[in-house]
Amino acid sequence: MSQAMDGVKRQGHDEHDGDLIQLVTFRIGEEEFGVDILAVQEIIRLMQITMVPHAPAFIEGVINLRGKVIPVINMRTRFNMPAREHDSSTRIVVMELEQKIVGFLVDGVSEVLRIPASTVEDPPPVVAGIGSEYIRGIGKLNDRLLILLELDNLLCDIDLSGA
Repeated sequence: MSQAMDGVKRQGHDEHDGDLIQLVTFRIGEEEFGVDILAVQEIIRLMQITMVPHAPAFIEGVINLRGKVIPVINMRTRFNMPAREHDSSTRIVVMELEQKIVGFLVDGVSEVLRIPASTVEDPPPVVAGIGSEYIRGIGKLNDRLLILLELDNLLCDIDLSGA
């Protein structure tokens, strides 16, 4: 994963914090999200995405990553956020979920960090317009909140077999 983590800062915490959760964090709009680092295979720069006819609106299309065809989910569309032009910060976070490889199109990847499990609270019913079924918890950091995503629920109503 190291060659694909371009420009991503790493941040640690004191080992005396108890159980630590290691996350990859990324931005969608003004919100910052975190996913378990073990689910992340790599982070890649935006590449050619081929549209798939009749796919759900949030499926941006598919990419060919070293010979594997991978569906790409536009996280802005998935969370009903307004569209935005892709720029030099746009990334595809490639993850393995439910034995499937999926790319998440995000506005930018922030950092890899470890936070104490004790700083994570249960999610409120709605955060940033995103339903609580997609949120595992809210991480409280010194100067910001981090929305931890429940990745399996993001895919539960998507049929990726045709993408």
